[in-house]
Amino acid sequence: MTILHVLDHSLPAMSGYSTRSRNIVVFQRELGLNPVVLTSPKHPLPGPPREVLDGIVHYRTPGPAGSGARIPYLREIQLMIRLARRLAQVARAEGARVLHAHSPVLNGLPALWVGRRLGIPVVYEARAFWEDAAVDQGTTRAGSPRYRLSRALETMLFRRADRVVVIADAMRREVLQRRVAPERLTVVPNGVDTERFTPLPRNEALAGRLGLNGGPVLGFIGSFYHYEGLGLLVETLPDLREQLPGARVLLVGGGEEEPALRALAARMGDGVIFTGRVPYDQVRDYYSVIDVFVCPRRRVRLTELVTPLKPLEAMAMARPVLASDVGGQAELIRHEVTGLLYPAESRESLVQAALRLGRDPEIRQRLGQRARQSVVEERGWRQVVSRYLPLYEALA
Repeated sequence: MTILHVLDHSLPAMSGYSTRSRNIVVFQRELGLNPVVLTSPKHPLPGPPREVLDGIVHYRTPGPAGSGARIPYLREIQLMIRLARRLAQVARAEGARVLHAHSPVLNGLPALWVGRRLGIPVVYEARAFWEDAAVDQGTTRAGSPRYRLSRALETMLFRRADRVVVIADAMRREVLQRRVAPERLTVVPNGVDTERFTPLPRNEALAGRLGLNGGPVLGFIGSFYHYEGLGLLVETLPDLREQLPGARVLLVGGGEEEPALRALAARMGDGVIFTGRVPYDQVRDYYSVIDVFVCPRRRVRLTELVTPLKPLEAMAMARPVLASDVGGQAELIRHEVTGLLYPAESRESLVQAALRLGRDPEIRQRLGQRARQSVVEERGWRQVVSRYLPLYEALA
């Protein structure tokens, strides 16, 4: 059965979005499906119109040119029109049995149009509520016309798609409040490749190059968004170093908050280390030099509803996770069992929990081992992706 996935972007562009997408299609192939990928005009990297990644065909959609591409709303309409045309071509060429569009709504609406025209069922998967992400990024405000329009369009899509997928129980509850029938709604949570992400010995050569051969390393790997709360982690460093003199904060990745984080870190001496973005095949080495993986997410609507992916990779590598108790993270971590949770945005609580883990290797080892066991049993991508099979079979 050919499943045509419509994505905003994909690898080799690195993000949590593209990592989830990559694992979905790879494990769908292992489960006997024929996944094909089409990316939107927003895919950021140049390349051929058709390429093969991880043995899976990826089609690209060229972006619009001209003045219209810079005018709000007209730009989005052009993107959707181009994507719809390309989607119809690819769906016919590949003999797609299901169109599986992944958020945002700019992918879902073209899939719905094409699916209805060609008689192909449509699955819409919401990874987040993008109007809330826009609020956090400062590009709109809650309740603005843009916010309400985005929400209304996605609600309409939830009601008209043949099936809806969300990535967290909190998102499911939100979608049900929008009068979507529960039998049309499936939760397919984030997962982790537990064969790829396994406990590794500390990479001493990498630790030496980064200057980490001292006290405990509190680390984060991922995209630097405002809602991640990384500024709070950086601000705790002076307090931590009073009692753990060699403590370091390691930030692996990049994003819109990087300039502000670097400016803040410059006032902290040599205790904060930025690596920039690293290739996906090297990420495991960076996990190996982290003693405590920290997820200090701020409490906003987005983080209450959406589960992150990176903590699962850290857990699979038996790294202890210290996370704020926002809803999306509380779905992943059992306090004192598979990690530690602290009250979100509480600097004092973050410091105390970090000191506890930094001082006690035995607690770190116990939490890491239980975390590894938990994700192997519950969050392996094979188990997670298998949830799509009955959904597709009911439609095709």
